[in-house]
Amino acid sequence: MNRQNILIIEDDTAFGKMLQTWFGKNGYSVSLCTGVAQAKKELSGNEYKLIITDLCLPDGDGILLLSWIKEMRKETPVIIMTGYGEIQSAVSAIKRGAFDYLEKPVNPSVLKEKVELALNVKESTSFGKQPISPVPGNDSDVVSSDIVYGKSKVAQEMFEYIRIVAPTKMSVLITGENGTGKEYAARMIHQQSRRKDAPFIALDCGSLSKELAPSELFGHLKGSFTSAMSDKIGVFEAAKGGTVFLDEVGNLSYDVQVQLLRVLQELKVRPVGSTSDIKVDVRIVVATNEDLLKAIAEGRFREDLYHRLNEFNIVVPPLRERLEDIPHFVDCFIESANKELEKEIKGCSPEALSLLRGYRWSGNLRELKNVIKRAVLFAHENEITPDSLPDFILSPAEKDNAVSLYNIDNEKERIERALEYTGGNKAAAARLLKIDRKTLYNKMHQYGMEIGKYD
Repeated sequence: MNRQNILIIEDDTAFGKMLQTWFGKNGYSVSLCTGVAQAKKELSGNEYKLIITDLCLPDGDGILLLSWIKEMRKETPVIIMTGYGEIQSAVSAIKRGAFDYLEKPVNPSVLKEKVELALNVKESTSFGKQPISPVPGNDSDVVSSDIVYGKSKVAQEMFEYIRIVAPTKMSVLITGENGTGKEYAARMIHQQSRRKDAPFIALDCGSLSKELAPSELFGHLKGSFTSAMSDKIGVFEAAKGGTVFLDEVGNLSYDVQVQLLRVLQELKVRPVGSTSDIKVDVRIVVATNEDLLKAIAEGRFREDLYHRLNEFNIVVPPLRERLEDIPHFVDCFIESANKELEKEIKGCSPEALSLLRGYRWSGNLRELKNVIKRAVLFAHENEITPDSLPDFILSPAEKDNAVSLYNIDNEKERIERALEYTGGNKAAAARLLKIDRKTLYNKMHQYGMEIGKYD
């Protein structure tokens, strides 16, 4: 059997034949079924490299067929075809393990791209969890252009949502705490959209005053206000068919919200000081760490604008909900810090990694990046150890013990108490005493303390 044999399940005979012809011209071997029962019979006796199925079939639907395929333990990637407006069904299909989805009417170039991607999935990639490559970006809410986003369940769910919504025209609201990487997610959406070759322009609304916001967003004409020394185009005009990303959109004043709503409704902007409109063609992605529903209830944010912006919502999870990804981030940040600081740190010791996983990370990825950069700078050997980490990374119990040690004047007694607190763990005791392990050993020898006693 041809290694690129494809099964298509489509009840519209004419459309199915058209797909069959297209695949044949592109060198694939294709079988065509018109319903779920026929497809199950075909799959029970044959192996296929790829399955493409319509969402709605006369004797069932593509999602139920997808569930059956998974129950049969078939690892064949499945692409679901959906009609316009069925984006939520596509989300459901992806969550159940579909590789991707195609929106009807099918664009041949998009079809070709997704089929080739599905057929070239590495064997090490889990079924339905195609990894998304990072894209370059600046460092505002983005933590690194080289970051590996991890394999946790919540991270993979975020990637699935990004992959689903990226090819559409829908506005996207990205929510998440400070430092989680909201702009990074926005850039991923842009890079996987049909606008990827056009500009991606980011604007931090939190840094805009009420007076400057209209100018930055919509532009202005020379002389329209005191400091307008020349004409200026706004971000919507500058994006030119690309993506406009508005970070901390909840900080926009109510008046500017009215203007923004008009832009979204009419796809036109009017520069400050102008009497005419300029047509714009952009996709808008916004982000916030604020509860916009609460802002609406308090009269600070327009409800109609919220619904325009929130056609699709992506939540970027905080680091404390994806602790299993910390080793991936740590390795990435060590590599980045090595380049910047001209160091050669190879990795992170298991003990230090355990401390990093136990910390709450209120500042999320941005805080972790800063901690690792500092640890790389202070590391004495070729790896990050607990001695390299800042004091606040210590566990709560260690913090309490460290404070109590400060009240002991006798140094030998402090060392003995530290070893008692840590159950003889010399590295942890050194950390409490704010000295390195070598110094601890020297002092233990100095005071005639038996090293082996604490092993």
